[in-house]
Amino acid sequence: MAEIAMMSGFALILLGIFGALTNRNLLRMIVAFSIASTGVNVVLVSIGYLPGRTAPILDAAVPLESAAAQIVDPVPQALVLTAIVIGLGVTALMLAYAYSLFRHRKSLDISDFTELKW
Repeated sequence: MAEIAMMSGFALILLGIFGALTNRNLLRMIVAFSIASTGVNVVLVSIGYLPGRTAPILDAAVPLESAAAQIVDPVPQALVLTAIVIGLGVTALMLAYAYSLFRHRKSLDISDFTELKW
């Protein structure tokens, strides 16, 4: 099961990178970056999964002496939660920039923004 999730995550990363590199529309590029970010999150969660173990909650069901052998590592889950929040902020910032560019230039095509080229 973890292998399927990891392969799906890598497929999402590749799909997002391909979409970001091949599209000329800023909104499509933003969606592609979001897809790649979701793929990274899926890969991180699948790396942290260990079969046969339970959630990292210490209670009467999991004795304290053998807790390390019976629970999964909570660090990848915490990293993914943090990455989701950061990804949401980055996506909101990209959308705000795209809206500002559209308001001033009336276009979302990146080939129209060439005045800063070398």
